[in-house]
Amino acid sequence: MECTHFDGFSVVARDHAANPRNYGPLEKFDGHARITGPCGDTMEFWLAVRGGTVERVSFITDGCGTSLACGSMATTLAEGKRIENVMALRQKDILDALAGFPQESEHCALLAADTLNAACSDYQSRQGTPQDGTHAGKGSCATCGDKSCSATQRKANESEKEFAERQKLQSRLCRIRHKVIVLSGKGGVGKSTVAVNLATALMLSGKRVGLLDVDIHGPSIPTMLGIEWEKLQGNEDGLLPVDVGSLKVMSLGFLLQNQDEAVIWRGPMKAGVIKQFLTDVVWGELDYLIIDSPPGTGDEPLSICQLIGSSLDGAVIVTTPQRVAAVDVRKSITFCRQLEVPVLGVVENMSGFACPKCGEITPILRTGGGKRIADDMGVPFLGSIPIDPQIAEACDSGRAFVRHYAGSATAEIMRQLVRPIADLDKTETASDAADDTNDGRGCMRIAIPVADGQLSAHFGHCEHFAILDVDPTEKKILKRRDIGAPPHEPGLLPSWLAERGVTTIITGGMGQRARELFAARGIQVVAGARTDTPERLAGDYLAGTLQAGENVCDH
Repeated sequence: MECTHFDGFSVVARDHAANPRNYGPLEKFDGHARITGPCGDTMEFWLAVRGGTVERVSFITDGCGTSLACGSMATTLAEGKRIENVMALRQKDILDALAGFPQESEHCALLAADTLNAACSDYQSRQGTPQDGTHAGKGSCATCGDKSCSATQRKANESEKEFAERQKLQSRLCRIRHKVIVLSGKGGVGKSTVAVNLATALMLSGKRVGLLDVDIHGPSIPTMLGIEWEKLQGNEDGLLPVDVGSLKVMSLGFLLQNQDEAVIWRGPMKAGVIKQFLTDVVWGELDYLIIDSPPGTGDEPLSICQLIGSSLDGAVIVTTPQRVAAVDVRKSITFCRQLEVPVLGVVENMSGFACPKCGEITPILRTGGGKRIADDMGVPFLGSIPIDPQIAEACDSGRAFVRHYAGSATAEIMRQLVRPIADLDKTETASDAADDTNDGRGCMRIAIPVADGQLSAHFGHCEHFAILDVDPTEKKILKRRDIGAPPHEPGLLPSWLAERGVTTIITGGMGQRARELFAARGIQVVAGARTDTPERLAGDYLAGTLQAGENVCDH
């Protein structure tokens, strides 16, 4: 891949591009974003959108060749797509399209994906439309359509002010899919180190992540990320978290006049600022919010658990091997059980010394205490992190270890620890599939393969499926939900869609063998449909006016 330099920016010439591309800013644009990554690379995107379709994209970057390649590929993937599909592009999509990217450069793809997503959000904000279709209507409790949500109803003896505050808190939390708190029964066990690297590893995997530091008296997260001198900004919607690349960070450390200032507060003041962090900070749409709490079972962790309530996905508990620390793990687990907070697992930190020369781990402290406690208390054991001099060096220099030493054995151990947390997404998907079945009350569920917002020409290779619940008697659509298509495997889709309660499929074409497999599952197939939106196709089907042409299976 050849690079040339123009006005201080590198421009990549891609051999897979059919025509030369203008990488400078568009003269007329509808969406724009600029983000600086943690490595100092800056990327900017401009979008020209017509009728909801991204017609043109241009970008510039002052980064390395990998940043150029990722930005270039992002433009290729975005042009000609519907704006909602461009917003769905993730780090993995860019990496898959490039193929064979080195792991240490994957953050460039994340920067490109996040900047492109931010440009789409800017376009939608200019249009006055929701910034994420998956959460449309949930930005405000006043406009939310979920009548089962407790925030829609005022509680008995609740003042108007208390009701408004609770609604504001819920409107923020509704936009965060998973909330995980990192606890430790004892100080000095490396809890903040685990929290920083957990959040960073999730971010590097393509997730939208926030990191909240609620250690009021010793906020160390800003120092560990090299942003201790950052000052908070705000807008009419609230406080803006500090961006570290694609990671959103909030800490009391940003509010201190100087780093030597001591915070001398009693419980009510600490609870108040924690509530403000959740209510007044503009977190936006997040896949994960990782919460770093101070040691013990006092005001800060108690306030967080009570404020978030049942939507708190669980706790990661950090200990060191020696008995005096492991004993306090029991207290943390008991704390979680009393508050009905699931324990996601125990991490044993400082478990042996990793030699920087040969990598051999030597047990300095007694090891295995974390696993024994986890086994005794009946909770998962996530794994052991050795003492690695590079971890201390990374923390002191304000860099996330799992990112800047990605090739080390210890970084791989940290990535393994993250997997059960990342699996929360899979658990949620499975739960949705189990709950989202046909209820047997006369409703139908129609599945339509979709690409670029319309019926896909390739049933088995579509981007996602639009699942529409419809009332055949009233002839109206009750609900639409989009789910990503599973990996393409012969014979998978009939059982996959049947598990989701689908009774009817509308498609452009389908082979005879596939139709037989769906019929065996009791699913009707309507083939030969024209290219149109799922709502129009389903509406015409209910009205009996769907024009089904020739069943052409072109794939």
